[in-house]
Amino acid sequence: MTATQRRSAAGPESRRGRRAERRRGTGSRLLNAVAGLVLLAGAVGLQTLHLGEGELSDALTYTGGKGEEVDARRFSVRLDSFTAAKSIESFSKTIGTDNLFLIVSVSAKSSRQPFRLGQPVLLAADGKRFDATDRVDNSVQLSDTWLQPDIWASGRFFFEVPASALPGAGVVFGLPGSVLVESYRPEVEIDLGLDEQGARTLAASPQAVYSVKK
Repeated sequence: MTATQRRSAAGPESRRGRRAERRRGTGSRLLNAVAGLVLLAGAVGLQTLHLGEGELSDALTYTGGKGEEVDARRFSVRLDSFTAAKSIESFSKTIGTDNLFLIVSVSAKSSRQPFRLGQPVLLAADGKRFDATDRVDNSVQLSDTWLQPDIWASGRFFFEVPASALPGAGVVFGLPGSVLVESYRPEVEIDLGLDEQGARTLAASPQAVYSVKK
């Protein structure tokens, strides 16, 4: 009987001890899980820090030629035509150049939601890149137009380039700039189809004045 009473007296304390041990065990497991997540986040952060600028901003490029519809999933672009000029007549002034103005006529549409194209880049065969000129008012360029899903919109872009940049050149179209880093943003690269002879012919006979009013 005495032994039975001792066991009964010790039972609650033993159960409390076991419960405390279980709580300590659960708390340790939770701490270990949190520590594991912190270490994982740190590893991902370090990996991101070690990525080069190019790796963070690599684009997914879709290619095509003049007159072809190039589908970049989020938008489609078609380069309809291009010409060269020595000066551009806008609504308020005429601007000239010692080089060439390359005017590309483009059609584009979005796939899902309205947005505007970013300013394109002319990519020369030797890797040099030329931004669309800022000397022509944005209001007459396609970048000022909201592209709608499945509705083609047409417009122009203007480049100021040396004639040496034309052979083998292409135009790269993409999304507007963003403060967020987005890997594999879609872009479209369209080959102008200009070989050495074609580039010389274009550069030798530019329009004296190209008017944006037409």
